[in-house]
Amino acid sequence: MTSQPAATLRSRYVEQAASDLEENRRRQRELTDRISVLQQEEAMLMDILRLAERYEGLPDPSRMPDQSRSTASDTKGKSRRSQLGSVLLELLAGHDEPRPSKEVREELLAKHPDRSPTPQVVRNTLESLVAKGRVQRHKQQRTVTYSLARRPELRVSTASKNSD
Repeated sequence: MTSQPAATLRSRYVEQAASDLEENRRRQRELTDRISVLQQEEAMLMDILRLAERYEGLPDPSRMPDQSRSTASDTKGKSRRSQLGSVLLELLAGHDEPRPSKEVREELLAKHPDRSPTPQVVRNTLESLVAKGRVQRHKQQRTVTYSLARRPELRVSTASKNSD
């Protein structure tokens, strides 16, 4: 009889070890994905720094060479990244429940056929908005969803201004 409880105990240890190993591998994949995103952000920031250094010597650094022409297409494409953030905020504002980035991107493609950002660009932009406090990230198990940030601190600051 002692061999049966030992076998049961051993099988529980094996199951727990297998479960822990799978969880560890899942977390490694998540961290690998996160590292990839951070490397892409680093590359983008390095590009920005290189551009800033390149145009530092111009008389008016706020004017980039592409902005010297003022055609409709130049104006439209001038600040595409910030515009994407604004569009994503508008899309999230139209929903009460948090939404995965995939659904946000699908809605973006449906409502703005002239845009075709990659899923990674949409996720990066949403994460940027999270960092700015404009969007909230919700994580349940392996699913990440986003919603418009509710900003109660605005009411507090408004109330404190009114009491002055």
